[in-house]
This record gives sequence, structure tokens and C-alpha cells, in this order.
Amino acid sequence: MAHALPPLPYDYNALEPHIDEQTMRIHHDKHHAAYVNNLNAALEGLDDLLALSVEELIGDLNKALEGHADLQSKSIEALLQSLDSLPESIRTAVRNNGGGHANHTMFWQIMGPNGGAPDGDVAGAIQRDFGGLPALQDRFNDAGAKQFGSGWVFVTVDGTGKLAIESKPNQDTPLMDGKHALLGNDVWEHAYYLKYENRRPDYLKAWWNAVNWKAIGQRYAAAKAGTLQI
Repeated sequence: MAHALPPLPYDYNALEPHIDEQTMRIHHDKHHAAYVNNLNAALEGLDDLLALSVEELIGDLNKALEGHADLQSKSIEALLQSLDSLPESIRTAVRNNGGGHANHTMFWQIMGPNGGAPDGDVAGAIQRDFGGLPALQDRFNDAGAKQFGSGWVFVTVDGTGKLAIESKPNQDTPLMDGKHALLGNDVWEHAYYLKYENRRPDYLKAWWNAVNWKAIGQRYAAAKAGTLQI
């Protein structure tokens, strides 16, 4: 298939106690998997299969069926950066499921146990653009708490390395605006409700303990080099 669920790069319980194992299993194996399967279905012209369960989709989605073959070879970045040029019949499916796939792929990458602290160029950028990590965290958490309903909060990065904070509804992503996310946090309830119930601010605060600053430093370097993808 054109797009595949990336494996979680650490154990499901690696982010305990800040993010619980059951949430990680459901979030990765069910929610992210559904976005990938539905995205592939849309690109293969199988919109009628979107009502099926993930389990029912697996067998059918492994078949080489005709549909939007010209789009199946495109990267998720290319699809999301050119939404307006996609066929109207699949545009919403790609926006929702492609955005969910891109956002979650980034999300797993920028988390991990023993994540350390920002250093090097990314630490300098945080100091320059936000006045330091505590100020970044305060502004980021405030934006995440104020995001109405489901969505994401991001730190975006441009080609010069400049950082900014923005929130997006649903599974929208900065890629849709020609930008890149340096990091981002999922504020859909499925990301935190089992452990934090309706206490989204508590989740946002605890989440920083699960951030992998080495990975974020690598993403920052890639953004400045023009090689950052998802």
C-alpha cells in the first residue's frame, strides 16, 4: 500500500506514568491505524469501504485495485501540500485521514523515555523566539488548553529555523499551509482521557516529561537543511 502504519519506536509502557500503556496501544494500534487504512482506501477509490471496521479493511486494502493510481505514489507531505488540486471526491478523506497519519507519525517520533532537555541549536532557537523553555511550555499549554474540541497544538519551524506556536482543529496540519511542525501534541480526548479524564491542562503539563529532545533537535536541523518531511 502507498502508506503504512509506522511501528511505535519504543514500548507501549515506555512513557509511563505520564502516558499510560493502554492509551498508547489504543492510540497507535487503533486510531492511527484507522487513519492509514482510510487514507489508502480513499486513494484507491474505495470510499465505500470506509464504513467497514479496520479488521475488515486489512484484507481488501492489500489488493492492487484500480482507482487514483497517480496519487498512490505521492508522499503524504505532497498530498497534504496540494489538497486543493486533489479530486473533490477524495479531498476530505485525504485531509482527515492523511492529516491524522502525518500528525501521529510526527507525534510518535518526538516522544520517548528519558527525553533529556533541549540543547544546541534548538535550545538557542527556543531562547530566541520564546524567551526560554518555561515560556514556550506556558504558551504551548495555553494554546492546547484553548483549542476548542478536538485538534492539535504545534511548534512550527520554517526554513530559517524560526519557531512559532499554532493550534489546528481536527487532524489539520501545518503541512497544509506549506509549513512544518517541529513538534506537536494531540489534544483529542482519545490521547489522554483514560488517565486524565477531562483534565486536559494536566495532560498538557505532564506531556512534556515524554518529549524526546534529541529527536526534536534532529528535526530542527533537518528543517534548516530543507530535508524535514513529516
